[in-house]
Amino acid sequence: MLELEYCEAIAEVEAEAWDALTGQHYPFTRHGFLAALEASGACRRETGWQPQHLLLREGGVLVGVLPLYIKSHSYGEYVFDWAWANAYQRYGRDYYPKLVAAVPFTPATGPRLCLREGLDAEALMPWLVEQLQLRARQLGASSVHILFPDQPGSDAWQQAGMAQRVGPQYHWFNRGFASFDDFLGTFSSRKRKNLRKERRTVAEQGLSLCRLRGDEASDEQWRFFYRCYQTTYAKRSGHGGYLNEAFFRAIAATMPEQMLLVLAYQGAEPVAAALNFQGSNSLYGRYWGCVREYDFLHFEACYYQGIEHCIEQGLAHFDPGAQGEHKIQRGFEPILTYSNHWLADEGFAQAIDGFLREERRHIDQYLLEAARMLPFRQSE
Repeated sequence: MLELEYCEAIAEVEAEAWDALTGQHYPFTRHGFLAALEASGACRRETGWQPQHLLLREGGVLVGVLPLYIKSHSYGEYVFDWAWANAYQRYGRDYYPKLVAAVPFTPATGPRLCLREGLDAEALMPWLVEQLQLRARQLGASSVHILFPDQPGSDAWQQAGMAQRVGPQYHWFNRGFASFDDFLGTFSSRKRKNLRKERRTVAEQGLSLCRLRGDEASDEQWRFFYRCYQTTYAKRSGHGGYLNEAFFRAIAATMPEQMLLVLAYQGAEPVAAALNFQGSNSLYGRYWGCVREYDFLHFEACYYQGIEHCIEQGLAHFDPGAQGEHKIQRGFEPILTYSNHWLADEGFAQAIDGFLREERRHIDQYLLEAARMLPFRQSE
């Protein structure tokens, strides 16, 4: 007999029991990553990310987890529903709070519901959706959202009654390349020359790059990375970012083997940094920043170094982060990402279902057009 409960702090759950369900192949649902978000203050009621993690137990033993939050805004989600919130407001309704199953500030596709081996996720989904709907009503929440599940998971949520939404991202796939030049060999001649020129320009500016595992980086290097992180957010958003230095220090201590720090130097001076996370078969690009602007350095630090790392380590896939059509001409292929949604108000739910069907049609057409922009030779 399965029992369901909610907890308001992941620290209430034993790390070993949580990680036995999530595994380490996808870094962002690990206990250490989520616990660092809470301990550092990034995820709490005051920031609009109030933990409400769903736990499944059988005979007192933890057999399932779903990272879950009560949200009072839509920041840090990367599945944009501001128009839905505005529509609620126009009709005098409250869109917030809402329940969101996601990895905060991380638009990286991966498992959301993590179960003990042998449990049938598809059979459980209808019951879980009912329980999430009940919890939403108890909390006075307008809706339930599952953000960036993998496609099989999203399809299962959809079959259980949650509308499916799609969006575009641009990912790199390892076709068994032996080297970066081997990868470039799939490009058309002109595109190959353009990319080589970008890399050559970086070197001609006196820049050199290195890649470090989390525990290979010094305190000084981590401090420099955090300075870059804050600088980027200040430029883009006018604030210092969602995460503080304590968060990065914590995960560098608890999961260093899954962190890849790329540093750029001009001589002995560090000038830029990019942080990636590594799963069992994928690399995930997350944060970037620089203290000075250099031609093409962003592409080198955030894309080409990651591709080289994947080839060297035999990783099959590189997710460099959300948005950025400029990735296409550098060999990142347009793909679909997924989310699932349930709204308590039937009228709004019907309207949004119609919107999602039309949006899906446009996105499918966009992906076809975007694929034509890829740099590969016609035979590819």
